[in-house]
Parts: sequence; structure tokens; C-alpha cells
Amino acid sequence: MPFHQVPLLLFFIFSCLFFVTIQTRHRHSHSEHDKFHAVSHVSVPPSPSPSPSTSPAPVPEAVAGSRYSVFSVLDFGAIGDGVTDDTQAFKLAWDTACQTESAVLLVPDGYSFMLQSTVLAGPCKTAGLVFQIEGTIMPPDGPDSWPRNISKRQWLVFYRINGMLMQGGGLVDGKGEKWWNLPCKPHKGIYGTTMPGPCDSPVAIRFFMSSNLTVKGLKIKNSPQFHFSIGSLGINHSRACVSNITVSDSVIQHSDNGIRIKTWQGGSGCVSKVKFRNISMEAVRNPIIIDQYYCLTKNCSNQTSAVVINDISYVNIKGSYDVRSPPMSFACSDSTPCINLTLAQVELQPATRGRTVANPYCWNAHGTVLTQTIPPVYCLMEETNATNDNTNLCG
Repeated sequence: MPFHQVPLLLFFIFSCLFFVTIQTRHRHSHSEHDKFHAVSHVSVPPSPSPSPSTSPAPVPEAVAGSRYSVFSVLDFGAIGDGVTDDTQAFKLAWDTACQTESAVLLVPDGYSFMLQSTVLAGPCKTAGLVFQIEGTIMPPDGPDSWPRNISKRQWLVFYRINGMLMQGGGLVDGKGEKWWNLPCKPHKGIYGTTMPGPCDSPVAIRFFMSSNLTVKGLKIKNSPQFHFSIGSLGINHSRACVSNITVSDSVIQHSDNGIRIKTWQGGSGCVSKVKFRNISMEAVRNPIIIDQYYCLTKNCSNQTSAVVINDISYVNIKGSYDVRSPPMSFACSDSTPCINLTLAQVELQPATRGRTVANPYCWNAHGTVLTQTIPPVYCLMEETNATNDNTNLCG
């Protein structure tokens, strides 16, 4: 799978939660709370902690001219040969940087670090932690190398982090090839379509109950699941608040989904001020999708409450789409419409030559088309004063 370049992905989540898939989920069951409670406290750094690195290191743009302590994972015992398990060294480096004012956690260039599924937890002492990735980080090589006692649904989880910049010229290599070839991945099989069916594959990076996060400049390659998803909001009647997210200057190729917002019925809260811009699609199924009827089975009943979706913009989204799904789908709640949707410079053509351009799908979606789109979007409803009254549910 080709590179996916993610030069700017800005997250600001102000209340309940955010976890990205890049994916968002929040549950109010005791089991989910207990599972994360065990890792909510940062472990004690090694004693004595290694001193900040004195070797030359790239200076992040955001901290140029400032006095930052740089902690290289090599100083905490990481090997970086792509084979040795460097998980513990990363966690020790994280814990030390997390408890240091104005810290940079450095993943140096020229090394490849293999990490098991892990949670990097806060809260941190510094509100401006910089995670500088110049080398390569990767998970175990496929499902057979994944430890049996560790969940296959996630790889790197950032939990309860308030204020972090993740950047650099390095690579996040998801080692996804062997996951794609599982029999339950019908469109990824070596010999084409195989038997469909559910199975677990890890989301590369998740942010859970975190805020004020910026991810930019990194390359993401071969993720077991790749798309930009603000998802699973409102599950089990929970309240979800997600705001001020920008996804830009990215390439998505041969993926099940492109840029997606998905919510369960019965939830509350809102998703607002989300900007998708300068994104190239190549043979992507569901390039642009809002789904407020997300359900893992066919037995989910209709509910009257829903997470409000407000102020979502799509600008300069161009490329091709897999003809098995419409290029744009805005399936909004019966009771709570999507409002303030904005589209400009959106051009999506069928990836299969000779196929007719499919019509977008809209349901209870209100918005504005600023420039002519391909295909034309005639299904959005006009904005009215009535549809703008329920935008303060996460104030």
C-alpha cells in the first residue's frame, strides 16, 4: 500500500473524548472504564532518569528559539534494529518526558523501532510536549506475530493527553500487508475477492480522552486500517464532543473509506468545526461520508436523540472513487439534521473507466455548495434558522 502523507491533522476535543482512527469511541460501561483506569497514571521514570540528550537533534518549528529538554529513546535502551522489542524503552522515555516541563521525545533518524501494542498515558506535566519522529516506528509484522494476550484492535493509544505536537520527517509503518490478506478482508486478498467476514485488525494511532493535539508532517504507510475517521461517537447513549479538527494535504489510496464521520443513534453532544481540505483520493470506496446510523449489526433500532453534526467543510477534495459506493454520502439523523455543511472544489470521478458518475446521497443534510462539484450535489437542503438552533450542546 502506498504512502499516506499527513502533513496536518489538528485535533481539539473539548469535553468528553476523542479517539481517532484514526477513530473516536467512548463507553460508559464499567468494564471500559476499568480497562483504561489501569493505565491512567504515568509510571515512575527510571531512577535516576537519563539526562536530556546533548547530541544534535532536529529542532521542531514550534519550539525553535525555546529551551526544550530533548529525550532520545536511545538513551532509555531502545535498539532500533526493527526486530528487538523497544516498547519498554519508549514507555520509559515517554514517562520521563511527560513529567518534564518543555520536553521533546525524540525518535531519531536512521533507526527502526518495533513496538508492541501500548498505551502512552497522561496527564503530563507539560502542556506542550513534542513527540518528534524522525526515524521509523512499526508494530509486530502481521497477526501471527501479534501476542495472543494483547488486543488486535489497537496499536498506539494516547490517553488523557492535554497538549501534544506529534511531528517529524519520519515514518509510521503499520505493517499492514499480512492483515489485508486475511480471508475476512474481501477486497484485499491476493487473488481478488474472498469470503467476507468480520475480524480484528489494529487501528494504527488512537487518541482517547485527549485534547489540543496536533499531528503533522509524518508519513503513514501500510496501515492495517487506513482512513481518517471521527467515529463511534454516541455509543451506548454516551455524550461525545469533538471540535476544531483539520485534516489537510493528504493522500488516500485504495481504502475502504476516505474521510468519515460516524455516530451511533441515541447519543448526544456534537461534532463541529471540522475542516477537510487538499485531499487526494485514488480508488477509494466512500471518499466522503457522514453516517449517523452506524451499527455493527442489522438489529439497531431507530432512536430519537443523536450527536449534532455542525460546521463541516470539504475543500479541494479530488480524485477517483470505487464505484461500489457513492462518491459522497451524507446520511444524517431523522431527528437532528446535519447543518452548515460546506463543499468547494470537490471533484470525484469513477476509478473504473466507462462508468457513469454516481449521484451523491443526502438525508436530512443542510448545507451550501460554493463551487460546482463533480458529481453535482443537488441533494443538500438549504440552511434555515430552525436548523441552527441546536448547535450549543457542547458549549
